[in-house]
Amino acid sequence: MRIIAGPCQHETLEQSLDIAKECSRVCKKYDIEYIFKASFDKANRSSIHGKRGQGLQVTMEDFASLKKEIPSLKIITDVHNINEILKIGAYYNDIIDVLQIPAFLCRQTDLVKAACKTGKIVNIKKGQFLAPWDVNNILSKTEGAKEVWITERGTSFGYNTLVVDYTGLDYMLNNIDADIVFDVTHSVQKPGGHGTSSGGNRDYVPGLARSGSALGIRNFFLEVHHDPDNAPSDGPNALHLKDFEKVVDEIHRYSYSG
Repeated sequence: MRIIAGPCQHETLEQSLDIAKECSRVCKKYDIEYIFKASFDKANRSSIHGKRGQGLQVTMEDFASLKKEIPSLKIITDVHNINEILKIGAYYNDIIDVLQIPAFLCRQTDLVKAACKTGKIVNIKKGQFLAPWDVNNILSKTEGAKEVWITERGTSFGYNTLVVDYTGLDYMLNNIDADIVFDVTHSVQKPGGHGTSSGGNRDYVPGLARSGSALGIRNFFLEVHHDPDNAPSDGPNALHLKDFEKVVDEIHRYSYSG
């Protein structure tokens, strides 16, 4: 079992270190592989005024400090264009273990191919607009990747609303030749629901996580934050750090063993 968890965007070294330490502790307790996540730039913002993060250089320097503090820590981060991939490869290759393709960019052929040519693990977020079986078209572009993961993060259902299609998750588990990750926190997001920012409801996260685990999902993605209500991005759908262990415990207890 694997859990990817961390804040939406990197804010400070102190915050990311606290989150990484707590998530590492919890995952070790349940014998679950842990990968820390945070973005150096959130390029897809609802508003021009939306906060985007600390930028590549500052974030990578802080990520290097994280790895010194927690030597076994693995890190995943978003990439939005080929130039970012090239810079990570040239200057920060030992810091980033997994490259992530955001959902809205999952069909960008050149971006997917460039990420995979690095030879790293690549996690591709499945677009909210994409049918489960169409994921195979994306996989045809992934030559060279060490591994490819596909992350389900909800499906568009009208305006400002996402739903979780468990028949689609089951289809991907049984028909897609890649590790399937369930991004529980983004699945409860309401894109653009607050006008100039996205809304969401984190109260639904535990139930969705339990259901996914019972279905047979073995890989989960959870955004966590010390103070979600004041997070610079994705706060309404982020899990409070203090609730992380409870959700992981439920994922573990409801895990399907058939």
